[in-house]
Amino acid sequence: MLQKLSISNYAIIDQLEVQPAAGLNIVTGETGAGKSIILGALSLILGERADTSVLINKDEKCVVEALFDVKGNEAFEAALRDEDIDYEEVCIIRREINTSGKSRAFINDTPVRLDVLNRLTTLLVDLHQQFDHLSLDDSHFQMDVLDAVAGNGALRKEYSGYYAQYKTVSKKLQELQARKAEWQKESDYKQFLLDELNEAAFATDEIEYAEQQLKQLTHAERILQVLRESGYVLAEGEQPLVNEIKRLLQQLESITELMPGVKEVAARMNSVYIELKDIAGEVDVLTGNVSVDEEQMQRMQERMDLGYKLLKKHGVQSTNELLDIQQQLSKELQASLDIEEEIAATQREKEQLYTQLSATAEKLSTARCKQAIAFSAEVNKLLKLVGMPNALFAAEVKKKEQPGELGMDDVQFYLDANKSGKPLPVHKAASGGEMSRIMLSIKSLTAKAMHLPTLIFDEVDTGISGEAAKQVGVLLKNLSQYHQVICITHQPQVAARGSHHLYVYKQAEKNKPITTRVAVLSGEERVTAIAKMIGGEEPGQAALQNARELMA
Repeated sequence: MLQKLSISNYAIIDQLEVQPAAGLNIVTGETGAGKSIILGALSLILGERADTSVLINKDEKCVVEALFDVKGNEAFEAALRDEDIDYEEVCIIRREINTSGKSRAFINDTPVRLDVLNRLTTLLVDLHQQFDHLSLDDSHFQMDVLDAVAGNGALRKEYSGYYAQYKTVSKKLQELQARKAEWQKESDYKQFLLDELNEAAFATDEIEYAEQQLKQLTHAERILQVLRESGYVLAEGEQPLVNEIKRLLQQLESITELMPGVKEVAARMNSVYIELKDIAGEVDVLTGNVSVDEEQMQRMQERMDLGYKLLKKHGVQSTNELLDIQQQLSKELQASLDIEEEIAATQREKEQLYTQLSATAEKLSTARCKQAIAFSAEVNKLLKLVGMPNALFAAEVKKKEQPGELGMDDVQFYLDANKSGKPLPVHKAASGGEMSRIMLSIKSLTAKAMHLPTLIFDEVDTGISGEAAKQVGVLLKNLSQYHQVICITHQPQVAARGSHHLYVYKQAEKNKPITTRVAVLSGEERVTAIAKMIGGEEPGQAALQNARELMA
């Protein structure tokens, strides 16, 4: 609810404060008094663009500030949270236009862009001005209206739950299919690489071992020569070194009793003998292990050549790195097989959700089609009452092939303004005044069922009088039982229905420019103001009596 609107240095307003109340707020005043100017200032709060032409005093900035009671407005609280703006039960929205024409907007002292301001304030104020067709050109709004009067809240919630899951699963399926397609492009090549590595069947460190073995085989003759010569000197020559050491050891041991110091030398000589004997044995074993097998050398060379080729191909340095690549390729190819199963499972899940979604959408559609007939009839009754006797309104529900956010229907409001037999979408068929009355009729039918922001009607009664104007007043009064309504009017029948009367007038003071002022009327002041709307500036007793009867 709009609690207060403060305006400074805007058009012909120097300083002005307007405090609407709950219920039906009636705004009256002579043409040119500034009613539309106040709405223009309010439009700045709603995110409209402005320039320095709105400044009275070109040396001072224009400031428009509005206070809204937003307690219980969950949609607005969530929208603030999405924009990272502090929530307060009384929300302060301010718009400033400086002398250079630059504009700034604030919500609870947090700077915001105009598009953000516009989006958030639509949750607080619904402004119906002449030629404002936005709401009736909004398919989302038309669907909300029909669902509200049909009592489809629970079905809509159920459908929204299925739809959110359906969208999530559909997105997952698309991602899996895209991943599969990407993998499919590479899978044949990866399979070739894996087959090549599987066929090579390298063991751990095999290439490095083959390189070492090949070196050994290539120099086998040299190795044998050295080993045989060593063995010959140690154990097989005319005077084998091992035998000579043994003979020296025996001689040293024979004089240990004669010379005790020789005992330690003899012990060391014994160690040398044992070590040389062991070395001679190992040399003999190594000599037996050396082979000059040409076929084995060929096999080793082929394995090493294959290994080097694969190392170069995969850009790695060791056998174990090749084995890691082999394992990774195997995993990736297995994953491409697993994704087939995941796609199939996800497809089944999507189909199951689609069945649930379609069933709920069908229930919604049935309820909408049934309600569309009754709703159209109710709107047509109200249009006749508010001065549109020749208008024919129809809410049409059309099936869609694919599910959408609100169901599998399209809802469109049509109007044949003059029984031409050629209905058009409402926003194309109705004039500005008619549009406001159509919107008033629709919202009066949905007042109990829909959460609506502060509703502002600018001359909704244009072009009507008498009984039609009276019925507009009745609809506004009924609507105000559920929502704050502000209505600018020139009709006494409408003004008499108000619970809070704001009178806009111009004030001229000596040596000061004319400026707009607002007075709150009550009692006889209100009677007089309504009587002037009936009988002119000097209303007679009949006009005053008529005003009292209208108010009663």
